Amino acid sequence: MIGKREWLFPDGELPPMGDRDDLYGHESIVITNPGAAPSEVVITLYWTDREPTVSQPFTVDARRVCCIHITERDGLFGQPVQVGEQYAIGLTCSAPVVAQYGRLDMRTGSMAFYTTPGYAE
Repeated sequence: MIGKREWLFPDGELPPMGDRDDLYGHESIVITNPGAAPSEVVITLYWTDREPTVSQPFTVDARRVCCIHITERDGLFGQPVQVGEQYAIGLTCSAPVVAQYGRLDMRTGSMAFYTTPGYAE
């Protein structure tokens, strides 16, 4: 089976949106479920100055991908994430998935984009 059930991305820090309308600073988590069964996913946000925030469960269907943008208007599942705030993202999944974190930073005027897989077990 491809994938893992537990993922941790320790370097969350939402960048500013930047000045461009067509390309804006953001962070995202991409979850791919390569398996034959749906996976129920719970996201935990770990903060430097308060207790973790836990999302309601959501489903990533079998053989599907789900992209979660941290810059959503109401925050991540209703939990606002402030620009420049340090945090970490944990995923707990009922079936194995493959997850990746990405950040597009427009602070310098040019695009700085990187992705990384998290720590997984």
